[in-house]
Amino acid sequence: TPYYVKPPQRGLVKHFLTMAEMGLPVVIYNVPGRTGVDFQSNNLALCADHENIVALKDATGDLDRLEEVRNYVGDKLLLYSGDDSTEAEYVLRGGDGCISVTANVAPAQMHNLIMAALNKDVAGVEKINGPLKELHNNLFCEANPIPAKWAVKRIGKMDSAYCRPPLDELAPEFHSLIEASLTEAGLLLPTQ
Repeated sequence: TPYYVKPPQRGLVKHFLTMAEMGLPVVIYNVPGRTGVDFQSNNLALCADHENIVALKDATGDLDRLEEVRNYVGDKLLLYSGDDSTEAEYVLRGGDGCISVTANVAPAQMHNLIMAALNKDVAGVEKINGPLKELHNNLFCEANPIPAKWAVKRIGKMDSAYCRPPLDELAPEFHSLIEASLTEAGLLLPTQ
């Protein structure tokens, strides 16, 4: 959903259908925590028939929503979780994958987690996701992408944690929180 304007549902439908007419694949992002607007499932269904609208990123964190959306759109759209703390359960319940913040920091672990969930390997999901749970939550100690960029820099995969203004680098009081989460996830040795 577009940012800062809180459009009505009919405006969201028009917006996404207009974007789809440009000829490129469209993934509808439903991120009410950032936009203040929740794109309702019945209105999503109005967009699902367009050949260029291919998927939904659902960042509501509402696991019951998956069944509701699937009832409206069937298999017309891929349904991706956009909420790191619930994405494994979302996929276990029938979602198609995730668009993840944690995957920027721990791509191999997240790939393995989602593959285990797609294969309905609950024990594998629990084993992989256990060490990532703190990271999932703590990467939101400040606005995304601030903590994720700092974490990637801290594990040596990037030279800078710079964020364009009005964002800023991670506040020093959160450094130890992210470092502990990285250590728990096996991405940083305790002595590093």
